[in-house]
Amino acid sequence: MVAIPSEIPSQPEARSPLHAPGLHESGLKHTSGEALYVDDLPAPPGLLVGHVIASPHAHARLVRRDARRALSLPGVHAVLFAQDIPGANDVSPVRGVHDEPLLATDEVHCIGQAVAFVVAESAALCRQAAALVELEYEVLPACLTIGEAIEKSLFIPHPFYPNPHVIRRGEPEAALIAAPVRIQGECMTGAQDHFYLETQVSQAVLEEDGAVRLWSSTQHPSEVQEKVAEVLGLGRHQVTVEVPRMGGGFGGKETQAAPFAALAALAAYATRRPVKVWLNRDQDMEQTGKRHPFWARYDAGFSEDGRLLALKADLVSDGGWSNDLSHAILDRALFHMDNTYFLPHVEVRGRVARTNQPSNTAFRGFGGPQGMYVVEEVINRAAERLALDPAEVRRRNYYREAPENQTHYGQAVEGNRIPRIHAELMTSSEYARRRAEIDQFNASSQWTKRGIAYQPVKFGISFTTSFLNQAGAFVVIYADGTVQLNHGGTEMGQGLHTKMRTVCAHELGVPVEHVRVMTTATDKVPNTSATAASSGSDLNGMAVKAACEVLRERMRPVAAKLLQVEGEPERVVFSAGKAFVPGLAQRTLSFEEVTRAAYAAQVSLSATGYYRTPDIGYDRMTGRGKPFHYYAFGGAVVEVEVSGLTGEHRVRRVDILHDVGSSLVPTIDKGQVEGGFIQGVGWLTCEEVLIDAKGRLLTHSPDTYKIPALGDAPEDFRVALLERAPQEDTIHGSKAVGEPPLMLAIGAVTALRHAIGAFGPPRTEVQLASPATPEAILRAVETARAPKR
Repeated sequence: MVAIPSEIPSQPEARSPLHAPGLHESGLKHTSGEALYVDDLPAPPGLLVGHVIASPHAHARLVRRDARRALSLPGVHAVLFAQDIPGANDVSPVRGVHDEPLLATDEVHCIGQAVAFVVAESAALCRQAAALVELEYEVLPACLTIGEAIEKSLFIPHPFYPNPHVIRRGEPEAALIAAPVRIQGECMTGAQDHFYLETQVSQAVLEEDGAVRLWSSTQHPSEVQEKVAEVLGLGRHQVTVEVPRMGGGFGGKETQAAPFAALAALAAYATRRPVKVWLNRDQDMEQTGKRHPFWARYDAGFSEDGRLLALKADLVSDGGWSNDLSHAILDRALFHMDNTYFLPHVEVRGRVARTNQPSNTAFRGFGGPQGMYVVEEVINRAAERLALDPAEVRRRNYYREAPENQTHYGQAVEGNRIPRIHAELMTSSEYARRRAEIDQFNASSQWTKRGIAYQPVKFGISFTTSFLNQAGAFVVIYADGTVQLNHGGTEMGQGLHTKMRTVCAHELGVPVEHVRVMTTATDKVPNTSATAASSGSDLNGMAVKAACEVLRERMRPVAAKLLQVEGEPERVVFSAGKAFVPGLAQRTLSFEEVTRAAYAAQVSLSATGYYRTPDIGYDRMTGRGKPFHYYAFGGAVVEVEVSGLTGEHRVRRVDILHDVGSSLVPTIDKGQVEGGFIQGVGWLTCEEVLIDAKGRLLTHSPDTYKIPALGDAPEDFRVALLERAPQEDTIHGSKAVGEPPLMLAIGAVTALRHAIGAFGPPRTEVQLASPATPEAILRAVETARAPKR
């Protein structure tokens, strides 16, 4: 037997990048400007520019259109109307629904709806030509608010089910009558603009055999492929969509990127030239939908110690002028009416109002924030009336052991980590001590008050449209041991590519530097779902893992033969760029040696992977089912300070403890928690969307629409990920992180209510509108101060 030198390790040191801090794969490129977005791609020869002519009226009949003067300008190549579409004039995202024409036909339904499309040599020439297109309208009555829609019974019907959507359990009417404390009221949550840094953009180029290739800033390349094919009257095999990366999405590019891609493709077909359409900020804000405003009316019953006994609530969302994803968003709002609380007797119902506004669409949280806001409003009011700490009222209503672990739609809340998060965060944040100090401060401070609040979150993870819970991947290993990774998810800055690269490197046992994530493209991974619903890592990660497992099993016999354990391939381990057999260190192979040998042995080094989420589904007719694979949990303690003279506030400190399971890349997940929270604070405090009496958007640029800036971030921001919390049946025990942290920001509203209530007598029930702008806060302070009759 040959002796093994002592300096040779029995096996290479494991250096998996999984569950370890890591850099964002594009972070340095973002800061240096090397990262390529659609508009940064080299311009193809003969590139033309497209420009949308949008309706100036909220509702009108289109009487006449004449483009002859515009077409007479040198350099103007086309002015396209609905009649110029060779295929279907429809870009509705829901199959079977055809209520959203690409270009208006006889009627327009909102300001910003596309009526015509100008194609010319430059953007300036497009604008000049657009001014010469003659469009004559007959103005019709318009409905601009949820209140008007309710009064006129204007609702968007669900395409497949009767309205309203009702979820019910127990006997809420009887429980309300018997309840010692009754809380009734209404509340509104407003719209929110996505305000992604990169506005909507697409570029189309014609290829051989009548095919078209598009580069699109979209979260859903397969849907763009589908809609472009339908508009042009082509099969999907003739349309290829690529997504290099997005400068933000937040849901605004899930469905609403498709119309602009379709316009670029239509113009390319009409002119036989490459065409790009890129909206400026004003156009983007005026022509695209936003987070759905919601109106709610509630009736809740409590015990005298703050236990929620019954809840009835009606929700109405502002869908805008067409379906888009409004009904799915409404469904998720109804699913999240419980948040972390057991509702023994409950009835929630929802409808979608039709207004003459741009069709509202997906936004981070997808209705969940609007639903949670209602139950949190109810709990805050009960705590104020009963003179109890809202954090304690929340704790008393948490889901408990069976049977008090069943949601109102019948899904069990398994692995409930809210009690643990509550206990750990209340201790680490020193909540009790700080609340007592704040009460002392408020008693001695006349014009400035402080508030503190605890906010828990339970958020369901999965597409509630069940068939969307699927993903694919395509992994290629080259003979030199380097890897190209293709998956169906899109990168919008959230770090999905970083996580998928990490999963791939871990599964194959190679350094992350040897894995290149390729541009997301429909000709590599077909029939994918949108990167949305916080499911990008869950779905695509499992698909990547499946593809890598196939490749690993193909290479094991090759490595086993080289390592002289032929017939026992299961003993071979791939790690740290090596192949070896634990305990047998007579030889260690480099990954490249194995891949070269596999190539020489005619072993395929490419494989596809596929994943579908198991065992989920929901019956809308009965209001029962399991729409979610699992729940993500989190908690936040938020402290604020309010000026009673100006209504201005600042966030002094935030402590967050968030459940991401066993984080794939903790540094990425912490960034998502921080960003989600700040975006939620923006929605609830400063991002106010305003329209005038004719439906024109008044807040259409950074000078009129305020998103959170550095000064709005907490002075003291402490974010921790829950430890020792792996999740079963997910990619390496991790949990989704994209959307759940946003709703932790509701804690800022509760903290503001604490501060505002301190301006009034004990048991003041605060009347605070949303968003809690300085004006809204000042009105609430004045109401709290007013003598009670």
